[in-house]
Amino acid sequence: MNIKLRYTVPNSVTALSLLFGISSIITTQFGQLELAAWLIVWCGLLDTLDGVVARLLKATSSFGAEFDSMADVVSFGVAPAVLMLNAGVQLGGIEVASEQFWVLLLACGVFALAGAMRLARFNLTSDTPGSGWFAGVPITVAGGGLLSSLVLVLIHHQPLAESLPLQQYFPLLLFVLAILMISRIRFPKAKLRKSKLLNAFQIVNIGLIFFCGITRQFPEYLLGIGVFLLVAGVIAGRITKDKA
Repeated sequence: MNIKLRYTVPNSVTALSLLFGISSIITTQFGQLELAAWLIVWCGLLDTLDGVVARLLKATSSFGAEFDSMADVVSFGVAPAVLMLNAGVQLGGIEVASEQFWVLLLACGVFALAGAMRLARFNLTSDTPGSGWFAGVPITVAGGGLLSSLVLVLIHHQPLAESLPLQQYFPLLLFVLAILMISRIRFPKAKLRKSKLLNAFQIVNIGLIFFCGITRQFPEYLLGIGVFLLVAGVIAGRITKDKA
C-alpha cells in the first residue's frame, strides 16, 4: 500500500470521529438528545477502530497521536458536557439561569477542562506506570462510555429519570469523573494480557459494544459495562503491582 494512503486511512477514521463529535454538539442544541448520545457512542467505536487500523497498517505517527487527542477533546470532552447540560434541562427539569443550572454549567466546564488536561498530560509525558496501564481514567471511558449511555438509559426509562434528583446527581457525577481523569490512579488499558479468560472477556465485550452501537440497542448494557469497567479498573489499579 502507498505510504501516504496507509497513513491516511487511520487519520480519516479519526477525522470522522471528530465530525461525529461536532455533529453531536449541534444535534444536542436542536434538542435531539438520543441521536446526540448515539453519535458519541459511535465516536467511541471509531476511536477503537482507528487504533486497530493504525497498528494493522503500521501507520502510527506523531501527527496521528496529536490528531486523535484533538478529536477526543471534542468527542469525549466537549460533546458529552454539552449533552449533560441539555439533559439536565430536558430530563432533569432544571430551569435555565437558575442556581442549579449554573452549578451544572460549572460542572460541565470542569469536566471538559479536566478531559483536555488529561489528554495534554498524556501527550507530553509517558505518564503510564506500566505498559498496560493509564495514569488516570481515560476520557473515552468517562465521556464516551458513561455519560452518553447514561443519557440514553434515562431517555429510554422516563419514569426512572423523573424519580431521580438529576439536578444533584449530574453535577456530582461530572465532578467525580473530572477528578478521576486528572488523577494518577492506575487504570488498565484494553490490550491482550496473560490471562486467556481476561482476553476472552475483553474481546466478547468489545464485540457486544459494537453491536449495541451499530444497532442503537441496549444502552442499558453500555451503561452497565461502563460502570463495571470503571469500578473494576480503579480497583485493579489499586491492588495490582506497579508493573503489568
